[in-house]
Amino acid sequence: MEQMSLFDMGSSGWKGEGLHASDPLASRLRPETLEEFVGQKHLVGKGKVLRRLIDQDSICSMIFWGPPGVGKTTLARIIAGRTRAEFIDFSAVTSGIKEIRQVMQQAEQLRLTGRRTIVFVDEIHRFNKAQQDAFLPFVEKGSIILIGATTENPSFEVNSALLSRCKVFVLQALSEEDITELLHHALTAKSGYGGQKIEIPEEVLRAAAVFANGDARTALNTLEMMVLNGEILPDGTIRITEETLEQCTSRRSLLYDKKGEEHYNLISALHKSMRNTDPDAAVYWLARMLEAGEDPLYVARRLIRFASEDVGIADSSALTVAVSAYQACHFIGMPECGVNLTHAVVYLSMAPKSNALYRAYEDCREDAAGMLAEPVPLQIRNAPTSLMEDLHYGEGYVYAHSTPEKVAAMQCLPDSLKGRRYYLPTDEGEEKKVKEKLERILNWKREQEQKK
Repeated sequence: MEQMSLFDMGSSGWKGEGLHASDPLASRLRPETLEEFVGQKHLVGKGKVLRRLIDQDSICSMIFWGPPGVGKTTLARIIAGRTRAEFIDFSAVTSGIKEIRQVMQQAEQLRLTGRRTIVFVDEIHRFNKAQQDAFLPFVEKGSIILIGATTENPSFEVNSALLSRCKVFVLQALSEEDITELLHHALTAKSGYGGQKIEIPEEVLRAAAVFANGDARTALNTLEMMVLNGEILPDGTIRITEETLEQCTSRRSLLYDKKGEEHYNLISALHKSMRNTDPDAAVYWLARMLEAGEDPLYVARRLIRFASEDVGIADSSALTVAVSAYQACHFIGMPECGVNLTHAVVYLSMAPKSNALYRAYEDCREDAAGMLAEPVPLQIRNAPTSLMEDLHYGEGYVYAHSTPEKVAAMQCLPDSLKGRRYYLPTDEGEEKKVKEKLERILNWKREQEQKK
């Protein structure tokens, strides 16, 4: 069995010995030390929690949660080498309970000789409950140090019993600067293209970093494709151009800067086109962003905001559509999720518009920020103790469900804001019904106030 043979490798068996120039660039450039590792400074930077655990050789079982290509496997292997532990690379795709138990027995034998074993399980979320449970007794006894990697939320995909015995570390998508640094290293490193003459403009390298969308493996694979398809000049230099990048990525990069002015111009154009009920323009700006390499989840988050800010209760289904589009993007990614975002963009464009919720919160936020010490009215305070009852907490509270109208003529705002209105519904879409209902309630409350 392949996993069993890994015991013979020892802590250094995974390192770069034996790699050849024909091996993938990502394999040849795999970091072997924390100093070479790019990104995740919030975890492995000097003084950070994971770095301290590694430096003190006191690591525990852990789960690495993050998107593809951010270094989950590489970091696990670096930890194994740094802590002088045996390392087993275990696949959740090809391994069953039988293989798990065989490997665990080998790890238990090594534990009895004083040798630790790190078991790295890639895509641990693919294991079913029984498979995950097979690890549990060995994690509890300390036979193994389990490092699981997942792109899915471990709270939902890892058994609670196993998860409670692991520390979860969240790995972030690499920044554009991280990816660019990695590509520069690939061009100069001996294990990369340091022995070749490669001519590539900085803006093309940066565009490749943008296209990678935080995934180091994608970035290195893209660079490798560009080198293989670059123009070979008479002196042997390989020239890479923007056209080379476009051909290798099967899309036009547009040299899109996710942090620059054009990024904000395009998201503004999308937002304002939807607000202006122009679905054609909105879909165009959506396509401009996605084809330039924008993160679809960023766009989906902006649509969720728009659903409440510009549509609101005029069509409450808009928020459901936007959230569903976000989930679709998370599940299937690009390019397939482009049509899901188009679905949401067209729906939001054609929905009735109301910014009443946005205005309500903005007005309320201003008052709340200036009146942070306003006391909660006694009638709506909680009174869990007799002392609080003696202080009149909860006195005068009326349980709305007990009234014929299902609403009480009771003041809920602080005295200084009595009568203040924040939510002012419009006549658009379903909000017109809300407006009519709210006006009836307010009129009824005024009548009750006059009777006092």
